[in-house]
Amino acid sequence: MLNSPFKLDVHPGLRGTSRLRVLIDDRGIISAREWAVLVLAGMAAAALSTLLDFSLRIPGHAILRAVFPMAVGLAMVPRYGAGTVMGASALLSALGLQAGGLTGDGVGLGALTSLTGTGPFLDWTLRRARGGWRQYLMFSVAGLSSNLLALAVRGTAKAVGWEQLGRRPLEVWLPQAAITYTLCGALAGFVSGAILFYARPRARDAS
Repeated sequence: MLNSPFKLDVHPGLRGTSRLRVLIDDRGIISAREWAVLVLAGMAAAALSTLLDFSLRIPGHAILRAVFPMAVGLAMVPRYGAGTVMGASALLSALGLQAGGLTGDGVGLGALTSLTGTGPFLDWTLRRARGGWRQYLMFSVAGLSSNLLALAVRGTAKAVGWEQLGRRPLEVWLPQAAITYTLCGALAGFVSGAILFYARPRARDAS
């Protein structure tokens, strides 16, 4: 039977393919150190997404700064539900930075959506991961799904007039955004998965 994504059981497929030092307790009980890594990974994703501005002017590129820190957390603490923990941490951190006036004009709805959704999407798409090219594909699908949700949220905000004055209208923004949100989401997920996880389980974990 498939483990529940909210029990934080060890994910054997991700544990066996991680390129980083895995912090999992051999007894399978999640430790305070693991909780700290997941919370810090979410905070890092929030800080990078809200404070680091490359001025690329490419709709949907914020996902590039959100997926990788969470993939690092997943590589170090490969557990079912780890992505959801990081997503919650990222959301609370982003709101805290905004409340403290550290995000300039505030966190955009699109960026906040992808930041929050990336972790749960990683949990969902990778629930059966066991290595191989399909695992990289599932990382890509997670990034893509998160960014498409962000596209829908931001598009709706534009349509109902919730965005600040001076932003591009929906009919001008959407044709480009539909392409760039898709490409950025899929690429961010795939690259993160390829960098942080092996295609095949390590020999000692393959059995």
